[in-house]
Amino acid sequence: MNPRHRPLSLTFLRAFEAVARLLSFRLAGEELFLTQSAISRQIKGLEDELGAQLFERDTRQVALTQAGATLLRAVQPMLERLDGSVRQIRSVKARPRVAITTFASFATLWLIPRLEAFQRAYPALDIRIAATDTLDDLEGHDIDLALRYGRVADRPADATTLFGDVLAPVVSPWLLDRARRGEAPPLREPADLAGYTLLEIDDPPATPSTVWRTWSHWLGQRALGTLQPRNWLSFNYDHQRVQAAQAGQGVVLGRLPLIADALARGELVEPFDAAAREPVPCAYWLMVAPASAERPEVRQLSDWLTAQAAEVRQRVPGA
Repeated sequence: MNPRHRPLSLTFLRAFEAVARLLSFRLAGEELFLTQSAISRQIKGLEDELGAQLFERDTRQVALTQAGATLLRAVQPMLERLDGSVRQIRSVKARPRVAITTFASFATLWLIPRLEAFQRAYPALDIRIAATDTLDDLEGHDIDLALRYGRVADRPADATTLFGDVLAPVVSPWLLDRARRGEAPPLREPADLAGYTLLEIDDPPATPSTVWRTWSHWLGQRALGTLQPRNWLSFNYDHQRVQAAQAGQGVVLGRLPLIADALARGELVEPFDAAAREPVPCAYWLMVAPASAERPEVRQLSDWLTAQAAEVRQRVPGA
């Protein structure tokens, strides 16, 4: 066989990917349960096969050459897809499991509180939640379902809309009671927010879906763009701001579909009338990984999530 057409050893590629990722022959050996010299021999064999040096080596560090960087860009996603397929094949014979990716605040405020009811109905099904603000590729990260948020105009054609988004100022009932008793500044109309701490997004990125959720936008829509509150208290995540509001630390622009349960339990209240609610052109949607669409357990969970979303649409006007 022409050496240029001979396939590369997968063992060599595993060793290469580990060294390239860890930039250490020793650490790669520990990860793959091989000696450092065995890793070195595999890398040398791969370099001989390719006719190119993949790493710059000195006594202190390891660095990729240009050829090594080129190979890594091809090898890493290939191994991730391979490993994901192997896990999926093995899971057919194991206990059924569904992996969900969503952002942290959606998981904390909406998904996790509901899962106990699902697990009662389907006790033999395991669930894995990857709560991250990065968008995982549904075809390359061993993910079955994705719960995402964005502008309605950006919703993918193969996504199922769960519900829209509606914002409104909310506070703890304890804080509102203090205002009504005269123990705190009045909180009867939006202009009264000047006497309170406003819980805000920390350094909000200028993305269309985030700009809508800032106090500056909400106040500007009500001709209060120059209003300055007593204090600003900023957090990275929505669920942190909601927790701070529940603790009486200030007023938060709550995403009503996500906090509908807290409102129903009286843990949060709206101090103003319905005119303070702000529908935004964004929505929450569900996506199913193409490779997982026919698995019964994935269909069970996706159908259940869709039914839960229908309840939210009924409970939250505008959602």
